[in-house]
Amino acid sequence: MNKTVIIILMTLTCLYVDAQDIKLFKQVVKELSSAKYQGRGYAKDGANKAGKFLKKEFEKVGVSEVAIQPFKLDINTFCGQMKMWTDGKKLQAGVDFSMREYSPGVHGTFPVYHVDTLNFDAERMFADLAKPEYINSLVACEFWFTYRHRDVFSRLQKAGECTNAGLIYTWEAPIKFFKAYGQRVVDKPILWVTPEAIEGVKSVRVEVDNKFLKDYECFNVIAKVEGLQHDSCYVFTAHYDHLGNLGKKIFYAGANDNASGTAAIVTLAEHYAKNRPPYDMYFIAFSGEDANLQGSNWYVEHPIVPLHQIKYLFNIDMIGDNNPALYCEVSDEGMRGFSLFEKINLCKHHFKDLQRGELAANSDHYPFATHHVPCIFLENKEGDAFQYYHTIFDTYKTVRFESYESVFRLVSDFVEQY
Repeated sequence: MNKTVIIILMTLTCLYVDAQDIKLFKQVVKELSSAKYQGRGYAKDGANKAGKFLKKEFEKVGVSEVAIQPFKLDINTFCGQMKMWTDGKKLQAGVDFSMREYSPGVHGTFPVYHVDTLNFDAERMFADLAKPEYINSLVACEFWFTYRHRDVFSRLQKAGECTNAGLIYTWEAPIKFFKAYGQRVVDKPILWVTPEAIEGVKSVRVEVDNKFLKDYECFNVIAKVEGLQHDSCYVFTAHYDHLGNLGKKIFYAGANDNASGTAAIVTLAEHYAKNRPPYDMYFIAFSGEDANLQGSNWYVEHPIVPLHQIKYLFNIDMIGDNNPALYCEVSDEGMRGFSLFEKINLCKHHFKDLQRGELAANSDHYPFATHHVPCIFLENKEGDAFQYYHTIFDTYKTVRFESYESVFRLVSDFVEQY
């Protein structure tokens, strides 16, 4: 066989592997964002069903071993009634309104008190709310204004502090939903509503059920590809849980957040299973990330291998987008490798730019960073898919696939050279 034929065959083999990688990536994203898993939340056991699927996927791609790491969490959920009317007009859950994650359920008809943010006076507001026409009202105000005055508005969440029935936070469409602080339930209901849906409204009717899950059992999925050396390892992480349900019919598919990152670590596991690495490789799919990083926090307190043996950790979150630049956060110990990331990217042109942000508790790299593990957080944000973050529109139809190959190659190039 001559040299030209060998080169052609090698090229075709590489193309075939790349095609299989993107095919598997898309398959996993599509599966995890399907109705079968109901947004990979907790109320309908969607997260655990997704975890069982991932365990089988890791086994299928040929990893050395797969284990689950159980833990428990407390979480507030909304899987019952989810209805709202403003002056008799019915709103659409997930489009016009959603719930604050630590809100109790709420049933009834309420007057609406609109906060005057231009001439705000807290004492005047409290005096107004004591008037007969505003007793048992829902107080409507723009969210960021309430955040800036949270010492005042936090009083409106507590029983006995004021006569209001609850709060309405306005947020520009598309309306969002969160889970991060859902480990508790406050005294009074809090709703997210678009400004146009509540503007000028005098009366609101709400029928919303919540269910608080105590000691809910979930688990991390941990796969291993055995390398040639066992004294050190690389770790690839992504969270597979998401927001779950908003009422009986609405679920948050989470194709970009974070079926995309989860699918990426599955394909990386496949790659290293086929190409034995110099060091052990661990692939950790975390649950509980959207419930304030509970899965990764549990892991760093109960590590499978000592944290000091981790050469580098890659946390991949929301890469289902098309921004030519890649956002990064790097731990203090990880900075010694960041120059190599920049060098590889400059040489290989994987991304137009690596935009490094301040380290924050916004994904599963953070607990490792606080335990002095060299790590980097990779996220492709501010592209066409990012606008659907934490909304019902983050689906397989809106997720983008342009950044996947660049992330895969940047990470694998780094491992090869570090």
